[in-house]
Formats: sequence, C-alpha cells, structure tokens
Amino acid sequence: MSESDLHYDRAAIAFLEALWGEGYLSPGGPEEVARVLEGLDLSGKRVLDIGCGSGAITLSLHRDHGAAEVVGIDVEPEVCAAARARIDGAGAGEAVTIRQVAPRPLPFPEASFDLVFSKDSIVHIPDKEALAAEAFRVLRPGGWFAASDWLISHDGAPSEAMTTYIALEDLDFAMASPRRYRAALEAAGFERIELRNRNPWYRGVARDELARLTGPERPELERRYGRDLIAANIRTWTAMTGVLDSGEHCPHHIRGQRSG
Repeated sequence: MSESDLHYDRAAIAFLEALWGEGYLSPGGPEEVARVLEGLDLSGKRVLDIGCGSGAITLSLHRDHGAAEVVGIDVEPEVCAAARARIDGAGAGEAVTIRQVAPRPLPFPEASFDLVFSKDSIVHIPDKEALAAEAFRVLRPGGWFAASDWLISHDGAPSEAMTTYIALEDLDFAMASPRRYRAALEAAGFERIELRNRNPWYRGVARDELARLTGPERPELERRYGRDLIAANIRTWTAMTGVLDSGEHCPHHIRGQRSG
C-alpha cells in the first residue's frame, strides 16, 4: 500500500480527532458507542472490533465496557500504528490487540468471539453479504453482531446529490440500504435483527460540525491542518448536510444474534 492509497494518513487522523475527539475517527464519541452496545453485557467476553481506527473505541470496549479481550483490526497502517500507541500508553496491551489485516475474509477461526463490533467502517466493504456471513462464522453461539454504519435509504443508483457527496468523501464508500443489510444478516443466519435509523441525530450533529468548520474556529483549523484540507471538508460537509436533510443518507445502528 502506497502513501497515495491511504484514506487516513496522519493529517486526516489528526483533523478527525480534532473534530470528534481523541482516538475517534467517526462522530458521537463514547456516548454513541454506548448506544450501539445498549443492553449487551460485555463482561468477560472476547470482542472483535472491525475497523478499529486510531484505537479509542477498541480500548473503551475493554476499559469501559468490561470486555476481557479485544482484538481490533484495520487495513491501514497509520491508524493501526496510532491505535497501538494508544493501547500501549494505556498499559492495556495484555487485553487489547491491534492487527493490520488485508481486505479479505476475517483471519480468525469459527466461533472465536462473543461480539463482533464495528463503528462506521464497514461502509468501506462492498460485499455486505460476505461481511454478514463472516461475522456470523466467527461468532460463538449466542454472540452478537453490533455496529453502526453509513447507509443510503434505498437500493439502486444514488441521487445526483448523493453521488456528489460520496465523490467528495473520496473514501471508497460502498453504501447499502437498510433492506440490503437486513437481508444479508438474515441470509447469514442471524436472528433478533434490529436496525435503528440515526439520521435525526446526525442531521443535527453534522450541522454543528459544519458550523465549527466555517465559524470562529476556522482560522485555527486552517493553521493546524491547512487551508486546502479545511476547504475540502467544508465542501464535503455542505454536501452531506443536504443528503442528511433529504433522508437519503441515513446512518443506522445494526444488530443481530447468532442463536445458541
């Protein structure tokens, strides 16, 4: 992987953490993680974190939610390095492991984990059906898949506005509909499937984020991260708020259980 292939280099990681909190590369912080996990007991459990990013969530699954062991995986070297530094700095290396993996089937045996978790990263995986099957395969009977992700409200081609937004993100987004996610989980064998639309929440948050980028903080953000990066993100957030307002962009919480 070359530097030009990276979606999350050091500058991008630093900018997103400035926006969303240290160690977080998606919105909502620990509160949104807790909502994804609502009602699930991680005490003493083994957890897989798909798309661990720079590690704050992976660490939190152990430190704040009681998981006995957490394995965080990601495909990008910069975020894995940041995550390892965070775990080492917290002295949690015996319980939390970070692995850089290739985009392929999960490198774990069947029935390896009690929970498969992901926070806003499986949007990068085009084959949702294969993802669901792999999550099911590595879960122990009774285990849960619990995730949040960026979804599109419908099947078929995105609108012109959505196409523009996805192009501006420039992150190889492979967005799928709630219908497709539910069908993929059902086909994999999951039960007790739930999908919760988080568009109303993020619609307001995204407007606040855009206000930060364009308001009094902008000069300092430009000084720290460069005018071009901030201008590019303002264009992205402007396009994103439009498709959030229309409802076509609809972040969801997604959950299903492998029955015992």
